[in-house]
Amino acid sequence: MAVQWPLVVHGVVTLLVVVSFLCGRWPIFRGTFVEKIHYLITYGAYDYFLRFVVAVFGSRGRNCFVAVENYCCERPNPILQIFYLVILGVTYFIIGKSSFRYIPGFYVSEFHWYIGMLAVGVGVLLFLLTSFSDPGTVTAENVSKYVSAYPYDDIIYMEKECSTCKILKPARSKHCGICNRCVARFDHHCGWMNNCIGEKNTRYFMAFLLWHFLICLYGAFVLGLILAGQLKEHKIIYVLTAYYGIDHSFSSLSPHVVQWLLGSYNTQILLIMFLAIISLLLAGFFGYHAHLCLTNTTTNETFKWQDYVSWKRKLNEAKASAAALKAGIQTINEEAKAPESKWRAFFCRSPLQNDDVIVKNNLYDQGIISNICEIIFPLSERKSLFHRKST
Repeated sequence: MAVQWPLVVHGVVTLLVVVSFLCGRWPIFRGTFVEKIHYLITYGAYDYFLRFVVAVFGSRGRNCFVAVENYCCERPNPILQIFYLVILGVTYFIIGKSSFRYIPGFYVSEFHWYIGMLAVGVGVLLFLLTSFSDPGTVTAENVSKYVSAYPYDDIIYMEKECSTCKILKPARSKHCGICNRCVARFDHHCGWMNNCIGEKNTRYFMAFLLWHFLICLYGAFVLGLILAGQLKEHKIIYVLTAYYGIDHSFSSLSPHVVQWLLGSYNTQILLIMFLAIISLLLAGFFGYHAHLCLTNTTTNETFKWQDYVSWKRKLNEAKASAAALKAGIQTINEEAKAPESKWRAFFCRSPLQNDDVIVKNNLYDQGIISNICEIIFPLSERKSLFHRKST
């Protein structure tokens, strides 16, 4: 049982950290320790760490740390790319060293050797495609192509010039401060790829997320089959029931089976937990971006719409307050007149009551099928192909 507790504590702490990081700002967790952990992870830990650096190393140490942080977070660099390759390589190495000797097994054929290598190879290929492909860089030579591909909606996108590139800024584009370029249909800058995610590489990015989610599920599933095969080959259920007199029921057998697995195959169980947690993270991230793709919205546009709705709501509230103030002044000026019917005053709508509904009119949402086709076959590429055919 001594082996179980570190694994249980590790799993609970990891799950708590993941849930707090992803869901800490949800209304259901407001005022709870989950929200506090979320704040600690996202803001508090950084602030405390800076105070610690200043206390130990002084202001010079703080400046050195800020310079390193600026390089890692505000400039293009391959640190997270290398980190991804290290995680992938180390995980595959540990799985191979600890579990490949059980293949072929009772439930796992030797075919999974080749499937595993192929799956990792495809994952690396998608990583390279996303990292080194052009996201849709806007230049003076191709700006007209992007302007014709994406019309201005005059709500969150209006015709104007990029103050940095000094060229016309197409709708749905954004100047990336890290890459120092304008990117068409800009979604976000991905540090893991050391590249922007834009019009031309969103398809590779989505394929990368989906494929790695499937790899993690596949790895956890095969490791589970290996453990099930070991239970079968060692006849653990038979030994527990025939020699130890344990009742042949799930509730009676499961604690002893888990104890045997933790004592004999703790590496595989840790790997299954790791892959399951990573698959949950990837599933959430892929689901979020899949929703954006199906509605033809980008992460950048999500924040723009939030700002627009907030501004519109404040504007409506200001108009309602002005109308209420005007009505109040008129009431004071008309005090000498006969009093209005109480029933009429009761049913009269207050000027502060604002029935205007703020509608998010997404000009670029053309339906699920068209939106998916736009991700797979970007508009600028389709127009350029058509132009080449016509010429």
